[in-house]
Amino acid sequence: MPELTENTQLGGQSLHRIVFPEEDVQRRVRELGEEITRTYQASDRLLLLGLLKGSFIFMADLVRAVHLPLHVDFLVASSYGSGTVSSGDVRLLYDPEASLKGRAVVLVEDIVDTGTTLDRLLPRLEARGPTSLEICTLLHKRASSPTQVPRWVGFEAPDEFLVGYGLDYAEDFRHLPYIASL
Repeated sequence: MPELTENTQLGGQSLHRIVFPEEDVQRRVRELGEEITRTYQASDRLLLLGLLKGSFIFMADLVRAVHLPLHVDFLVASSYGSGTVSSGDVRLLYDPEASLKGRAVVLVEDIVDTGTTLDRLLPRLEARGPTSLEICTLLHKRASSPTQVPRWVGFEAPDEFLVGYGLDYAEDFRHLPYIASL
């Protein structure tokens, strides 16, 4: 396991430990890409819809790991602000431009924590008429209780505030190639 030596303190916050090393993250993303490829082999209307900002690194690697033609779009929702606990107030800041009607849609999330964001977003997305709507999340906290459980989960996450590989604390730590606890 790598040592916490580089960029481990930002904005007055320090990393506690590496939870998922870079090699484990990359291996699991490849596996998720293979699983999605097998599931949607017959689909020519696959859309991966990334939930920004946290999913952007995961999304980029996942798109390269899915060996099918696909389209990509993003949406932005916020429930954290600069805190370490979800506010419960989900705001949709950017709506996807791609049509979801008649398409197989995979919503790509960085982490399913409380489930509040998914519970608020899924009905909005389902109302747009996709043929299917599944969730792929890099991290899932079992303490969460979204109405719809993710179909693909990279890792079961501990009940800690996690950063790295796109996940942030007040915009810091996204650049780390591994996932660590704050």
